[in-house]
Amino acid sequence: MSDEDDLEDFEPDQDDFEKEEDEKETEEGEDYRKEGEEFPEEWLPTPLTEDMMKEGLSLLCKTGSGLAHAYVKLEVKERDLTDIYLLRSYIHLRYVDVSENHLTDLSPLNYLTHLLWLKADGNRLRSAQLNELPYLQIASFAYNQITDTEGISHPRLETLNLKGNRIHMVTGLDPQKLISLHTVELRGNQLGSTAQNLLKKVEGLEDLSNLTTLHLRDNQIDTLSGFSREMKSLQYLNLRGNMVANLGELAKLRDLPKLRALVLLDNPCTEETNYRQEALVQMPYLERLDKEFYEEEERAEADEIRQSLKEDKEKEQEPEPKPDLEPEQSLI
Repeated sequence: MSDEDDLEDFEPDQDDFEKEEDEKETEEGEDYRKEGEEFPEEWLPTPLTEDMMKEGLSLLCKTGSGLAHAYVKLEVKERDLTDIYLLRSYIHLRYVDVSENHLTDLSPLNYLTHLLWLKADGNRLRSAQLNELPYLQIASFAYNQITDTEGISHPRLETLNLKGNRIHMVTGLDPQKLISLHTVELRGNQLGSTAQNLLKKVEGLEDLSNLTTLHLRDNQIDTLSGFSREMKSLQYLNLRGNMVANLGELAKLRDLPKLRALVLLDNPCTEETNYRQEALVQMPYLERLDKEFYEEEERAEADEIRQSLKEDKEKEQEPEPKPDLEPEQSLI
């Protein structure tokens, strides 16, 4: 069996990525950095060594034509690493975990063209940019110092985790290259627009037609502009802990035909008395809001309101009848 055969049969282990909004997060990220803590300016150089490789390597698999074997999994967490140059020689690696080190450069990974799974959380990375890796399916760069989303173009990438970074705007995610991407995790960043009014909003995702799951929790988003009909596969949207105050913003999500679950907890708009009802009026196909599924009674009431609004709009568009003109009175 060749490397390519193994790669085709691989199914990503989703257990390594959080998918539900109700998980505990009070201690999240403490293993990487405390809130407000900055990394020291310099660390003592600590390169990856052969001894570390021997300790971290596992999972012996066939390579190439199937006549040779190599270890394909590497875990070198919490080693204070500043340099992983040695990885250039380990071209058969498929699973790599270099989390909780002091790395600023991941370029040696460009040589790992069979890489399937990458975890580089809790380093000092300022970019997630790598050369196109043809088989990479899951990549996590959480809790770094990444400021943009440029240079991510792996054709089989399905799950991308960028939470807890310093991203201000999402750019460079090309749907023509990211044809398999379905889950993006962007919570805990600094997403915002450079527009004069400084409205925080979603940008750069509107053309990702295969995206099914989007996490934007704990940002400063206060407008729901940026979602488009092109996002035709989006089913789950987490906006918890943002700044959406106007219920009218929910109308901007009605163009998402497959949206079934929406999380808006800890936004100002959730304090409105008709919050749940308004959401369902705007999005009739929505099945779950926050942690609760809609009941049939709620759905029926929303249908009535929607029908009433439709009738009122039709009446407004009807031309007003012209008044009957009385015949002119004779002057004789």
